Amino acid sequence: MTRKILALFFIVLSGATVFVACSETPGRNTTANPILDSAALVSRGQYLVTTTGCDDCHSPKRMGPNGPEIIAETRLSGYPQNAPMPKLNLSEVKKGFLMFMPDLTAAVGPWGISFAANLTPDATGTGNWTEENFIRALRHGKFKGLENSRDLLPPMPWTAYRNMTDTDLRSIFAYLRTIKPVENQVPAPKPLISIN
Repeated sequence: MTRKILALFFIVLSGATVFVACSETPGRNTTANPILDSAALVSRGQYLVTTTGCDDCHSPKRMGPNGPEIIAETRLSGYPQNAPMPKLNLSEVKKGFLMFMPDLTAAVGPWGISFAANLTPDATGTGNWTEENFIRALRHGKFKGLENSRDLLPPMPWTAYRNMTDTDLRSIFAYLRTIKPVENQVPAPKPLISIN
């Protein structure tokens, strides 16, 4: 009798394990998506923003003794709206080369010219975005995270960032809500034919 009860117990336990395992969303590791309080989200977001290269393209820089240095008061505000575009030699771009502005906030390639977005919580940046918009932008490569908008342009590595967990993306968004808003209307992208 004890063996039958023990066998029944293991059958029920095995069935419950299979049910729970199959009910999780495919591609989502729940252990990698812990529930964090808002302070922990912001702290995690700060860590991710500073370690995944967001400043490389989204922060204007000035040349210092050791090369480009982030301008603290415009950090993460994208390509400066009034920055002059240098004269470009498009013959190299047409061969498939990629060129960057000296501070890396704009890139020119076969797709045209793209400008790094303003990530600060100003209305000219991500100030009007919802968390859902932000996650859609990084998961699906959509401009401003709007379903029917254009695709994000190179060199934005959204195809790598889309692999982050939901908690990671929520954390980045939470951190970006806490930084200084910078009014900076980044120009729209330009096709190659309109450059120069």
